[in-house]
Amino acid sequence: MHSRNASSFTLIRRATRTALALTAGVLSLSAAPARATNDLIVGVILPLSGTFADQGSHYENGMRLYQELNSPQVGDRNIRLVVKDDQGPNSGDLARRLTQELITRDKAELIVGYSFTPNAMAAASILTQSKTPAIIVNAMTSVLTEKSPYYTRISGTMPMVAYTQGQWAAAQGKKTAYLIVSDYAPGIDAETWFVKGFEAGGGKVVGKDRTPLSSMEYGPYLQRALEAKPEIVFGFNPGGDVSIAFIKQASARLKGTGAQLMVTGDVVDDNLLPAMGDAADGVISAWHYQAELDNAPNRVFLKAFQAKHGAGKLPSYRVMQGYDAMAMVYKALGKTGGKTGDAFMEAVKGIQIDSPRGPISIDPATREIIENIYIRRGVMNKGLAVNTLIATLHAVKDPAK
Repeated sequence: MHSRNASSFTLIRRATRTALALTAGVLSLSAAPARATNDLIVGVILPLSGTFADQGSHYENGMRLYQELNSPQVGDRNIRLVVKDDQGPNSGDLARRLTQELITRDKAELIVGYSFTPNAMAAASILTQSKTPAIIVNAMTSVLTEKSPYYTRISGTMPMVAYTQGQWAAAQGKKTAYLIVSDYAPGIDAETWFVKGFEAGGGKVVGKDRTPLSSMEYGPYLQRALEAKPEIVFGFNPGGDVSIAFIKQASARLKGTGAQLMVTGDVVDDNLLPAMGDAADGVISAWHYQAELDNAPNRVFLKAFQAKHGAGKLPSYRVMQGYDAMAMVYKALGKTGGKTGDAFMEAVKGIQIDSPRGPISIDPATREIIENIYIRRGVMNKGLAVNTLIATLHAVKDPAK
């Protein structure tokens, strides 16, 4: 009896070992894809609610469009976006907290976002402490990339745009200008650097005003501009409904006065033109993207965008910036073999990308973008307002650095 029990126990033990081995084999097989595909979380911080909610959706659309046209993977890293809402400008504390949460709780290894300067400014120290690379998707105040060694930028800087535009305006023989800009860091940059470019070419500023960030009433400022009798009224504001209000009111006030309205290109974003209508006719702008550019990357970008959003529909420049942010992520990760942190930041320095906007690169000394600036004029075409290209200034660097 004892012998039979011992024999039975031996058989049970062997069967148990066999079952465990089979179970381990099944678990090993089921775990194989997880080991082969190592998730890389990209934290995305954008305005998705409030006055500027439409802006955030454009960046995200561009980021996801790039992934749809390319693999969701780079090497064995599966790129996964985790998107957070910073609710627009003047949300620095929220942007800082979201950055912290993405890094510590969601284990984000990269951050893409910050449409507004105050939010990027607030997050800088968190990125530095955690050594987390971040691509600024829009915020254009020049000093931002100096606030953290882990910042680079895919948009451009306001000095690049405004200084170039001021130089170009003076070269066209314009002698006097009046400035109306939003009273926050990018607006002050726009004012400062337009003046520098314009005065360097022999122009003179005859007056200037700074307006509340979300101002929708420009009558008093435009009246003061008209009283100064300038050849140019130069404007900057943060886009969306604010820009629509400014262009409509400026067009009505300046019509027939001989004053030329000039703005940075974000004020007359292609996405806003339908709401502006003929108020955008004749407006001169300077920007780093022009939808009609005839290059292979832009043809691919436009075709893919229009396939999703409608034939003939033009993407906002914000879609392009989100698209290019992902191009930078993919190209840098390709160089590092999927590593992030310091390796990613080294890979970004000097990186070159064939963008829909034309060739771009990152200055290794400043981590700042180098790109073309396009001068455009608003015209009416079959009842629709469009920006048309009139001049290209190649490979512009940030003059503030």
